[in-house]
Amino acid sequence: MKINEVSKKFNLSIDTLRYYEKIGLIEPIKRENGIRNYQQEDLDHIDFIICMKEAGLTLEAIKHYFDLYREGEETLEQREEILAKQQAIILEKMTKQQKTLDYLDYKINLTKDRISQRDHQKMGVNL
Repeated sequence: MKINEVSKKFNLSIDTLRYYEKIGLIEPIKRENGIRNYQQEDLDHIDFIICMKEAGLTLEAIKHYFDLYREGEETLEQREEILAKQQAIILEKMTKQQKTLDYLDYKINLTKDRISQRDHQKMGVNL
């Protein structure tokens, strides 16, 4: 897959893809006639990078993870620790967001009740 196709597929700029390659997040891309030709493994790595960025990892942390990955099976525990730590952070954020969402629901319902009471009072109906 050519770089412009990968750019569209992942909604990343071509410069970003080149940067990921430059800093070692993805292995140097095989070229055909000077044109980058991304393989499925490259696409899988890009997908992982995007997921980890969305999970809150920095590019430096993602690179560290890939460095461990390249070292092989003896780094499985370290990689699991990185993923589990980020998972815990996300779960904590989700819990806080759920509390905020619950509070917003409460305030919305309270406001709707007040609107309903006001409208009924305007019509001369007491609740």
